[in-house]
Amino acid sequence: MIAKDNLYGNGAERIIQQNVVVSNQTAWTQLMNSMNANNNQTNNFTTTTIDFNKFQIIAVFDNIKTAGGYSVDITTVVENQNDIVVTIKHLSNGGITTVMTQPFHIVKIPRTTKPVIFQ
Repeated sequence: MIAKDNLYGNGAERIIQQNVVVSNQTAWTQLMNSMNANNNQTNNFTTTTIDFNKFQIIAVFDNIKTAGGYSVDITTVVENQNDIVVTIKHLSNGGITTVMTQPFHIVKIPRTTKPVIFQ
């Protein structure tokens, strides 16, 4: 896991609800720069240095919430013969605080040419 947290910029990051596979340094740098638009979010990452010859990134962003305590969770990443299946759940249902949040979860997986399917 690289990071599991919330963005607090109320959309200043310009990251829409999405599931992303990042397979090169340019895209990774652009994503980190967007995430840092309002707060230096990447300071809390376990790593920002990725060897894209060996790894790729799976990043999941939920929509903006009007309260804290929500989560978006990558619960499993399974490699099958023909694809990689990423299971996403919402394990925390929020409503705890009145702050604008956007949950995200980012993991690093071995590089593959197989398509990634999000469920």
